[in-house]
Amino acid sequence: MERKDFLFELGTEELPPKALKRLRDALRDEIIKGLAEAELAHNEVEAYATPRRLAVLVRQLQTRQQDRQIERRGPAKQAAFDADGTPTKALEGFARSCGVTPDALIEIETPKGVWMGYVMHQPGKAASELLPGIVETALNRLPIPKRMRWGAREAAFVRPVHWVVMLLGDEVVPATLLEHAADRITYGHRFHAPQGFALRSAEDYLPTLRQQGFVEPDFDTRAVSIAGQAQALAEEAGARAVVERDLLDEVTALTEWPRALMGSFDETFLEVPPECLISAMKGHQKYFHLVDGQGRLLNRFITVANIDSRNPEAVRDGNERVIRPRLADAKFFWDQDRKQPLEDFLPRLKQVVFQRQLGTLMDKVDRLENLTVKIGRELGEAVALCERAAHLSKCDLMTEMVGEFPELQGIMGRYYALAQGEDPRVAQALDEQYKPRFAADTLPGDGISQALALADKLDTITGIFGIGEAPTGDKDPYGLRRAALGALRIMIENNLNLNLRALVEASLKQHDAVDYSDTLRDEIVDFMYARLRTWYLEQGAQVEQFEAVRAVRSDYPVQFARRMEAVRRFAELEGAEALAAANKRIGNILKKAGKVDTRVNPELLQQAAERDLWAAWQAMAGEVEKAVQAGEFIAAIEQLATLRPAVDAFFDQVMVMVEEPALRANRLALLATIKGAFDRIADLSKLSV
Repeated sequence: MERKDFLFELGTEELPPKALKRLRDALRDEIIKGLAEAELAHNEVEAYATPRRLAVLVRQLQTRQQDRQIERRGPAKQAAFDADGTPTKALEGFARSCGVTPDALIEIETPKGVWMGYVMHQPGKAASELLPGIVETALNRLPIPKRMRWGAREAAFVRPVHWVVMLLGDEVVPATLLEHAADRITYGHRFHAPQGFALRSAEDYLPTLRQQGFVEPDFDTRAVSIAGQAQALAEEAGARAVVERDLLDEVTALTEWPRALMGSFDETFLEVPPECLISAMKGHQKYFHLVDGQGRLLNRFITVANIDSRNPEAVRDGNERVIRPRLADAKFFWDQDRKQPLEDFLPRLKQVVFQRQLGTLMDKVDRLENLTVKIGRELGEAVALCERAAHLSKCDLMTEMVGEFPELQGIMGRYYALAQGEDPRVAQALDEQYKPRFAADTLPGDGISQALALADKLDTITGIFGIGEAPTGDKDPYGLRRAALGALRIMIENNLNLNLRALVEASLKQHDAVDYSDTLRDEIVDFMYARLRTWYLEQGAQVEQFEAVRAVRSDYPVQFARRMEAVRRFAELEGAEALAAANKRIGNILKKAGKVDTRVNPELLQQAAERDLWAAWQAMAGEVEKAVQAGEFIAAIEQLATLRPAVDAFFDQVMVMVEEPALRANRLALLATIKGAFDRIADLSKLSV
């Protein structure tokens, strides 16, 4: 079967930079899906994206589908002919539907008897016939929230379309997509090579754009180039460029022929907190900032032009002129905000609605003061500092700086608090209340910060749940899933032995708009543990391990985490499978028995195996209890695991459900005692180890 490279390129006005990678990947994936459905084999599929184009290059695409033999089954043989052997109307009708006479039909042997049938030969379609539909379907399925139309055209896409290239080998695939006829003409850089280039074949695509068009079509290659250029310029200046992935992707999506340049700004701006300057450079101008060997911000930046300028100095000067007023604004905000104490911004919170039913930001602060103090007390922190941190927690939201740069909330609270002489731990809490801000973010490291961060997250979760706005499907406008996992991670990773159910209850009761109920409280706790389930599964835990621990219904997340460690350790022990199976067997026996008295009478232990099991349990009961009380669940489960030989012998030699009531009850009590010990750690019967 002949194979050729296939190229599809869509040329557009500048595409949304933050969506470019997603569009590229979606187009590739949809075309791969379409080729699979059409049964067209191929080698690797390469996807390309620049501000002005999306392209997919399919290597060695099968140029025609394989021919297929299609077997159609008609009536059963006994219903196909009458007593004289004449075809029945059922058979004649089936033959007509196949386009043949009855004598062309065949017999098909099946386990249920003989059926009449017909084998049709279906020739494969040419790829050139199928590709337009495959590509059109892929374009229609792209994740574009809002499509636009331009001019008098009816076609709709994320941006106006200017050209379409579709080549199978060296031949144009006849097609019209988005009201543009497919051709072999592509276009280079808007300024360096605006003229069209005729591609001889699909395999000429990359070398033509790179050598004649001043375009690097591969997104990842451009990103590597930009990062490399930035670091090389920084090293020449004895510095390091901070190239963050999100900003790098955005700059990459803005350029087709990236060229990095270094610029500078007045050193006096370094008096402003570095985060403010960095936000101005990143957010407004898409610059990479530079730091010295100690990580201190320097008065230099890297800008990336989308052109090989004949006068790079002019480009550099232009960027330096543009950034100066941005930095001047940041300095102005910094100076203005410090002219009054942070607390003076507090009354303005009364004018800002947190959520219509839950009140203003000032109402939220009042709730945070109570809940932060409660949590702080449990952590052994100073009440006054906890109350002060909560009191000032949202003040920086009203400052000029955060109004201009919302991503600096908390960060500026810390700077302003330190500037006015607040306790450093209070200042730190103003910043760390929002941690973790994202998946890989650090957690609050100080007790006051932890108390405020937990209070803030719990207040939002309980309030939104309380007014009936819990997340549904993929919709989570208030970020409750992130808040829930953040709160749990703070408790677990900082080893805070806090009662989650009690904290949720306390938080719920502070909302005037919420009717408290134990059912609502438990719903929120279950929601939070569901987030923990996802987190553990992402770390490699098994669903059954999580469910085994969740069955204990622990209200303390830190103890839940220790139990998870114990269960995962148990799975590695020799004989774990047999012991889990025994727990399941014990559970089934006890379930059938109904209510069981757990008091064991040693005098009724008649057989050696049941006496040995009781003796083995008695020998370790004290140490197991001590370990469980101390939260040392790994030590407890390792001790309990040594019961396996005695448990195995018990089931081999002892009949539990005997006729004599007292003897039966005593053996059930022994099993209930053993299972009860395991159940304090996890329900091992849920494991299939």
